[in-house]
Amino acid sequence: MIVKKIFTQDLQIAKSLINKDEMVTRKYFYQQCYPLFKSIYDNYYTDCANCKEFIDEIYMLVLAPSTQTGRCQMENFRGESTLASWLKAVCLFYCYKKYEKKDNLEKVSSFHTFNEKNASDGDSLFDKYGSSEIDFNRMNRMDVVTLINLMPNERYRKIIYLRYVEHLSNEETAEALGMTMANYYNKHKLAKAQFLSVSRKEAYNG
Repeated sequence: MIVKKIFTQDLQIAKSLINKDEMVTRKYFYQQCYPLFKSIYDNYYTDCANCKEFIDEIYMLVLAPSTQTGRCQMENFRGESTLASWLKAVCLFYCYKKYEKKDNLEKVSSFHTFNEKNASDGDSLFDKYGSSEIDFNRMNRMDVVTLINLMPNERYRKIIYLRYVEHLSNEETAEALGMTMANYYNKHKLAKAQFLSVSRKEAYNG
């Protein structure tokens, strides 16, 4: 009978991360695992501006609750390997899927730009890639800016500010940030997820 080794300490770290323990998150995810994330960032396709942004994306990937199940991906970690090994596998798969979608996103970007100039038929495609609107109609500008400033990712803050406070178009926002439209659609979706996460947290704390 084969007995699997269970990494109990790593299970405890994972539990603390799931419970949003700020000290464990900072020490383990952003400090101890930094060399791992930096190595992957340096050697694989991510479309992130820097390693910090890549770490933020992986954090959201593994710890943001699923809209379908309410559970985050890290809850699948069973301690049958080290948490670092599990994170490495997640990162590599994430980079692989990101690279695989790169050409498709660029094709979608070109197709969508054409549709925006000629018709409004691109709306469903627009929503699919994370470019639907955030409704700020019930909030004043100061409250919106305050929430934006609470977002941990600088580039995401800029996207939300330019798009929804300065009311630039998607194309104008992408151009202002020096981003391709394919990259913009992806980052726009992540930026909105981060903004909504901050908004819900502040509403709960308030």
